[in-house]
Amino acid sequence: MQVLRLKLEGWTASFRYPGFISGFQPTLPVPPLSTVYGLISAARGDIVGPENVKIGYVFESEAKAVDLETVYELSPGLSAKSNVVKREFLYNPKLYLYLEDLEFQKDFRKPVYPLLLGRSTDLLRLSESKVLELEEKKGKRLGKTILPFEAHGAHGIVQALPTHFTDSIPRKAKGVKPFILMESFFTYQEKCAYDPEMDWAVWFHL
Repeated sequence: MQVLRLKLEGWTASFRYPGFISGFQPTLPVPPLSTVYGLISAARGDIVGPENVKIGYVFESEAKAVDLETVYELSPGLSAKSNVVKREFLYNPKLYLYLEDLEFQKDFRKPVYPLLLGRSTDLLRLSESKVLELEEKKGKRLGKTILPFEAHGAHGIVQALPTHFTDSIPRKAKGVKPFILMESFFTYQEKCAYDPEMDWAVWFHL
């Protein structure tokens, strides 16, 4: 199948665990689907979800560190007080994003809104945009991504996450289900789309 592969790079990234509201803020090891669909929506300037395009991605970073962040806590009387929290972040993130719709190439070359991978300070830049053919093959390395819970042989952190959010106020999570967050590769014995240039398999989310 013919797909669009985008390579996006930044300095930092941070993906919040849904259950952590206050105190220490750890980061998920790979971006959830909702973050990636948010990134695609920013490029296009309109809401994009699983019903609009099928995607796959591989995510890498060089290191993980902890930063100190000032937050402002609002009370019911509209008074605010500052506090300092520790937040994990990922250094030098690289996202290889695969899209079945080639029309998104022009959106990422000239995005409507800033491209972010986490918080508003986690800016990304497009460093490569390429159309290529992928074939389905068995026994290829798969990982550094998010996989459905039923993926055979996958291992990693299991976390319930939404696939995307509504554009209503307040926003509502949609498509919440368990996913496996893969920090490394493993040999996937079943058929999967394969990128011969990168020598890895790509899981496309339906």
